[in-house]
Amino acid sequence: MDKKRSNPMEWLNQMVGEPYYFFHFLSFFSYFIVRSSASNVLSPQITQLLFYREIQAVLAFFMLIAYKMAREETWEAFIADTLFFGKIFLIALTLIMDYHLTLWYLVVFSVIYVLTQQPPYEELGSASKLTPLQLEALLTEGNTSRFWLVEFRASFSSSCRRASRCFPELSITYSNKNLSFGIVDLGLFPNAAEKFGISPGGSMGQLPTYILFENAIEVSRFPEFNFEATPTPPITKVMCFCCQCIVQDAKILARFSNATTAASCSPF
Repeated sequence: MDKKRSNPMEWLNQMVGEPYYFFHFLSFFSYFIVRSSASNVLSPQITQLLFYREIQAVLAFFMLIAYKMAREETWEAFIADTLFFGKIFLIALTLIMDYHLTLWYLVVFSVIYVLTQQPPYEELGSASKLTPLQLEALLTEGNTSRFWLVEFRASFSSSCRRASRCFPELSITYSNKNLSFGIVDLGLFPNAAEKFGISPGGSMGQLPTYILFENAIEVSRFPEFNFEATPTPPITKVMCFCCQCIVQDAKILARFSNATTAASCSPF
């Protein structure tokens, strides 16, 4: 996990400043208030059963968290899954106390889902935020990098938010004079989706899309455009690996081109 996100003060600022985290914190904290009040109303048998179920829920929750911590590649994906599991266990526990309480929490979580969204990773790394016109100018003028790896994302896509850390970290590792990284927000420029053959909604699952350009010509993309394609799997290490493969393709093309140029210039 990222060290900056691991800083307690940074996490506290995120929890207080972001409505998504703040409302979730209030919802989970309210359970302890309800639980303490319900102890005086519930029968001893129900109270004992609830206590056992709480222990089981906590153990299962931490087992799932440990599993996700080992598998997840981004902090955003880890937090999203943690909150999801927490909501499931909370609703299951409230069913033991009173189904009216369960309905109340379902309404609360639905309102949070509608009114807020998880904030994406804000750092850009070595990548540049581009408008479609800026991207077209950079590709056609040819006075910058030969290769451009561009991520097309949208803030309304949960997959984009979960993977928002991958591309900046990838840019820091692989950015050089021949390869540059750019980000185009399709939420701000929806017309660019049709221009670059990207389906931003529906069941196609094409966000985020990564396209590698060489001298204004598309040479590779992930996921590949296919009208009959099944939805792509959630963003995990596989997608980050595919991005790395695209970057490696760019390096191989550059080396091959340099070797070809050197051979053509050789008198022999």
